[in-house]
Amino acid sequence: MTYTFLQQYWWFVVSLLGALLVFLLFVQGANSLVYSLGRTEEGQRKVMESTGRKWEITFTTLVTFGGAFFASFPLFYSTSFGGAYWLWMIILFSFVLQAVSYEFQHCKGNLLGKRTYQWFLVINGIVGPLLLGGAVATFFNGSNFIVEKASLTDLGAPVISRWANGSAGLDALLDPWNLALGFAVMFLARILGILYIMNNVDDEDIRSRGSVRLVGCTIPFLVFFLAFFVRTLLKDGFAVDPATGAVFMEPMKYLHNYLQLWPLAVLTVIGVVLLLYGVARTIFSATYVKGIWPAGIGVVLVVLSLLLVAGWGNTAYYPSNADLQCSLTIANSCSSEFTLRTMFYVSLLVPFVFGYIAYVWRVMDRK
Repeated sequence: MTYTFLQQYWWFVVSLLGALLVFLLFVQGANSLVYSLGRTEEGQRKVMESTGRKWEITFTTLVTFGGAFFASFPLFYSTSFGGAYWLWMIILFSFVLQAVSYEFQHCKGNLLGKRTYQWFLVINGIVGPLLLGGAVATFFNGSNFIVEKASLTDLGAPVISRWANGSAGLDALLDPWNLALGFAVMFLARILGILYIMNNVDDEDIRSRGSVRLVGCTIPFLVFFLAFFVRTLLKDGFAVDPATGAVFMEPMKYLHNYLQLWPLAVLTVIGVVLLLYGVARTIFSATYVKGIWPAGIGVVLVVLSLLLVAGWGNTAYYPSNADLQCSLTIANSCSSEFTLRTMFYVSLLVPFVFGYIAYVWRVMDRK
């Protein structure tokens, strides 16, 4: 296990956690449509009880994703989570609203009332996926930060990286292409949420309404995602010279990555086919309610491939628009070889974690 292998390996682990997180956003997607899927108060209760059994898995995966980034690529963690803190704070606050809602909406005597807490779920269902998608889009479009490692010796302000403007990350939302992926993720979460509810809640009214809402979410998702994806393939990308570590712009860099790393292109095609199959069969079949599984697997494959293309192939996965040479790569932002090697053995426990999640999932769905 060379240092380079460990760097590549941990980028794969982080990308896999990110892909699983996007799939688990079905909780947020279903909550954002709680008043649309549930026409009556009883229907709304069924939707919230169903998502209420799974929200902790999504939240835990989000925390694990951040923890894995912190341990394996600490410079990214300090740069993005520290510099773009308003963007990440809003994301985390929306997830806190979700936890508060599930905990207190049915408590007697709560000051805000049950309806207010239910709207907290809707806010999280919209804001969480939208901003997460916008944050991931900066992997391809860049962010305004500067890395100054020499500043660590400054006793007055030992900060290794800083944001180049006073927006603290909110400037990412001014880029229409970041918003395009943000809206794509939001509508994707809704698609997965509808498919999950149709599979998990045995209610004919909810399922019939879900099929209609599925069409209304799939069309804008395809528009936003295809626009972002095609533009990413054709635009200049942030390439890295492996000999010197210098970052430079390369025409159609991400398309070249897909062609060179052709198994990722194959996974992307398979993932898209599985997603469209799950959606289309659910729409056109009145009895098919298992679309969440092919669609969910497809989403994991597509997101995993997209994130791997952003970091593998001598590519800067977190480009700097303020100073191109401050861009972060898996080589210049990772932990020490000893840390990555030690964590490698710990990561062998990940399959057991997946097994535990699958077991808990089945136990929760017995009733």
